[in-house]
Amino acid sequence: MNRINTALEQDKKLLSIYFTAGYPSLNDTEKIIQDLEKNGVDMIEIGLPFSDPLADGPTIQESSTIALKNGMTTQLLFEQLKDIRKSVNIPLIIMGYFNPMMQYGIEAFCAKCQEIGIDGLIIPDLPVNEYHEHYQETFEKYGLINVFLITPQTSDKRIRFIDSVSNGFIYMVSSASTTGAKSTFGDTQQQYFERIEALGLKNQQIVGFGISNNETFTQATKTTKGAIIGSAFIKHLTKNGTDNIGDFVKSIR
Repeated sequence: MNRINTALEQDKKLLSIYFTAGYPSLNDTEKIIQDLEKNGVDMIEIGLPFSDPLADGPTIQESSTIALKNGMTTQLLFEQLKDIRKSVNIPLIIMGYFNPMMQYGIEAFCAKCQEIGIDGLIIPDLPVNEYHEHYQETFEKYGLINVFLITPQTSDKRIRFIDSVSNGFIYMVSSASTTGAKSTFGDTQQQYFERIEALGLKNQQIVGFGISNNETFTQATKTTKGAIIGSAFIKHLTKNGTDNIGDFVKSIR
């Protein structure tokens, strides 16, 4: 069974952390992953930096710019992760944009992910119809779960189609905006969370965008399986480097 599916079966709310590969320093990637697992994170999203990250807010955009300047590339990321499964057991997901994957070659990219132990992909600019018609067979051939994003504006019909072609979890974007930390969620978000819960989807949902502290984590996971934190963790890395990762995780739990 894919590690993502195994994690989703656990009787607890899942904490997933996103960070940008190659940030703050080029060779921090492996250490950050290892420290996150040691401190109780359930799943990790490894950001593959891209020059035009449409879904990302300023914090993650800046980290991507610095990572690219540091010299991060798709090939280098694969080299950094080639032995990661010797020390890390939790699910690892690469989050990135479709252009670098196409440049690498879709099948070659998927094959490399399987080889090094990547469990899934999140590709914000790959439409679900395009995936279903042209790429689903390839992803499944290499045991990769493709995670789709939904927003408060996504229609119930489209959400149900996404649910039908998914085999892991659905990434619930908390609001119609780019990534970024918030201190709390308002009534609009809560109504959205409840609306999705009422659909009775076969795939569980994990909330991202705007999770930054214990309050937003608790709010987001009241009706969902877990939450993803990105910008708040990037800010922690910016301020502290790779030190005190455990303190950050404890502040969320």
